[in-house]
Amino acid sequence: RFLLTTSYYELSVQNWFSLHRLQLLYNHSIQATFNATRIYAPASYSYHCEHVSSLQRYDALLIPSSANDLSKLWEVTFIDFQIQGFNIQEGHFAYAKDCASFFSPAILMGLVMSLILLLVLAYALHMLIHLKSLDRHYECKASPAYFAQMKDNDMGDEKEPLRSSGNESYELRNQEFCKIYI
Repeated sequence: RFLLTTSYYELSVQNWFSLHRLQLLYNHSIQATFNATRIYAPASYSYHCEHVSSLQRYDALLIPSSANDLSKLWEVTFIDFQIQGFNIQEGHFAYAKDCASFFSPAILMGLVMSLILLLVLAYALHMLIHLKSLDRHYECKASPAYFAQMKDNDMGDEKEPLRSSGNESYELRNQEFCKIYI
């Protein structure tokens, strides 16, 4: 026996039904009574859940009504449970409000990973924005080092003459060197 009630909620501006109790009858006498928790839906909808059970492994939605009751001896499980107490049309269930929560462990883990990746991206952008150019730390100066022009008498000291017999000279002018300050 299912004991259902209906209530009007001003916030949602509609009637809602809820399952309050489940009573097990045997030979016209009540054997066990379970209080139902979190089994409710708008009155124009039906309620659907994969498992409605008194067992903890199925997230016990049915709780024994008292410690002295015989309901402790019973284990009740409904598989693919769907109920609609009011506004039934043509013998079919209306649209179902499902008992599945919106935050499953997979969705919660995806949100946490997205937050971590967003923080890493924000840190990387922060580092790029505050990256300083190394050009400000260079100090370029003209080099005093240069090669002087070679004279003819220096050519005579060479043991092997160059291919060209003319007077050649080399000079390195305006050589720049840079220092990096870190």
